[in-house]
Amino acid sequence: MTYETTRRTVLLATGATGAVALVAACGGGGDDNGSASTSSPTGQETAGQETAGRDLASTDEIPVGGGKIFKEEEVVVTQPEQGRFKAFSAICTHQRCTVASVSDGTINCVCHGSKFRIADGSVAHGPATRPLPAEQITVEGNSVRLA
Repeated sequence: MTYETTRRTVLLATGATGAVALVAACGGGGDDNGSASTSSPTGQETAGQETAGRDLASTDEIPVGGGKIFKEEEVVVTQPEQGRFKAFSAICTHQRCTVASVSDGTINCVCHGSKFRIADGSVAHGPATRPLPAEQITVEGNSVRLA
């Protein structure tokens, strides 16, 4: 028995192949629960875990009423009041852009204009609706370090 290749057979086969490729490309292989991965594609720990316990800055590098962003560590350290230091994720909760500046009492994301208060990471101006997650730091003498 011989089969004749028809235009319909070719179109169906091509469409099915394209659909399989599309589904494979869109699949992330993760659990899709919205949690961030703690390892890189090479299986190494993320930057925040690799730098835990490491000095970030001296206390005099963090301005009172302002802060400093550490892009590699994905953390922002603020000093809302003299001698009181806080740390937050430097990743905006709106669409995961890295925040760009700290000024006038807020941590600012330039991607869509979200602003977060330096004292507690709460939203001062949307579109973000969730605060920046707190990060753990320790201040020993003149040194600010990741906990």
